[in-house]
Amino acid sequence: MQLLEHFQDYVDESTKDEIVQQIYLTSKNICDASIKIEDENRLDQTQKLDAIFTSKWLGLPIMLIMLAVVFYITIAGANIPSSWLTNGFNYLEKYLSEGLTAIHAPNWVNGVLILGLYRGIAWVVSVMLPPMAIFFPIFGLLENYGYLPRVAFNLDRIFKKVGAHGKQSLTMAMGFGCNAAAIISTRIIESPRERMLAILTNNFVPCNGRWPTLILISTLFMAAGFTTGAKPLVTTLMLVGMVLIGIITTLLVSFLLSKTMLKGVPTHYTLELPPFRRPKFWDTIVRVSIERSASVLKRAIVIAAPAGVLIWVIANISIGDMSLLTYLVDFLNPFAKSLGLDGYILLAFILGLPANEIVIPILLMGYLSTGALTELDDLTQIKHIFIDHGWTWLTALNMMLFSLLHYPCGTTLFNIYKETKSVKWTLVAFLIPTAIAVGVTFTVTQVVHLFQ
Repeated sequence: MQLLEHFQDYVDESTKDEIVQQIYLTSKNICDASIKIEDENRLDQTQKLDAIFTSKWLGLPIMLIMLAVVFYITIAGANIPSSWLTNGFNYLEKYLSEGLTAIHAPNWVNGVLILGLYRGIAWVVSVMLPPMAIFFPIFGLLENYGYLPRVAFNLDRIFKKVGAHGKQSLTMAMGFGCNAAAIISTRIIESPRERMLAILTNNFVPCNGRWPTLILISTLFMAAGFTTGAKPLVTTLMLVGMVLIGIITTLLVSFLLSKTMLKGVPTHYTLELPPFRRPKFWDTIVRVSIERSASVLKRAIVIAAPAGVLIWVIANISIGDMSLLTYLVDFLNPFAKSLGLDGYILLAFILGLPANEIVIPILLMGYLSTGALTELDDLTQIKHIFIDHGWTWLTALNMMLFSLLHYPCGTTLFNIYKETKSVKWTLVAFLIPTAIAVGVTFTVTQVVHLFQ
């Protein structure tokens, strides 16, 4: 293996694969002659499944189908519990408001605590918890089953062709849960150059904080003209499309960086695929639901609470005849309009820097004249708020694209700084996706306007 690493810069890819294959076959022959395998049926079953899951022609389509199934189950299953939580929070709010009235609390106290703090937290919990409680356990079962290493195997050649490392696919898969955690997981990549590629491009994978925005906007606008039964399917296809855009962007940016700022030859490595194993169903569901969902939800609430208070305050402080919120929105509006958005949307993304989870709550608060998130019994009311503020399908599409491609959240940026120990690379990690998000939404907007 040392000989292979020494000559990796001087041999082509097919020669490397041939050397690795011969090493594997030699090792297998030695093991077959000296080691007795107790469960040959299990080994044979793993080999048969690998012939399908890692097939040159079937591997990637199966991966996309599995991803679509996970999304569909998440979307279809989250609607009812989300509605229950919303109704529960609305019911509890009445008693909280009556309690403040009973103690003769000033109106601003009710505004800050109920209209800002409480409703911001209620939105985050009711919208985020049901999808996370479904998505994370299913993803955990696939991980426990041993499928994720097969995803890395299928994507290995693609990443090497763009100058990156095959292990980047594993860190990318981690990014579906949390980009901040994925940055730490890049430690599995030994090459500093290729690790930096993984760090700079991981943001293009939609994390749990972006799923609520992507799911909500897709459901309200992209699947609006379809029947109730077809809506989850259309939303699923839109989400798969967004994931593909994110993966393609990751590959393109990796290729460009490997030819400019991070030049070098991809490191060759051998990925050992573990055997398929029956997942510990209930243990995985309970552990993942509690650990991952609770952790993400806690972070979202801690950040959403002060954000809810802040947006209420700036919406209710007036300078002259206009609120501070209106001044900020008017300042951002010209630039935002060129991106197919508006000043409220851009302000929501700016204030949402600490966590992507709070972008939609901030946006809704901003759209309402009092800066308060009103009681929303169903998604139709949210759509009416958006349409009343000039939203079209183009606004919805650009909202999804900007959410997918824009700069990392505050926690991810902090982890990038900790891992790189460099202000320069942290700034690069912020500027690259920001420039891409602005460029893509600007181009889409101008092209659509050109043909209208």
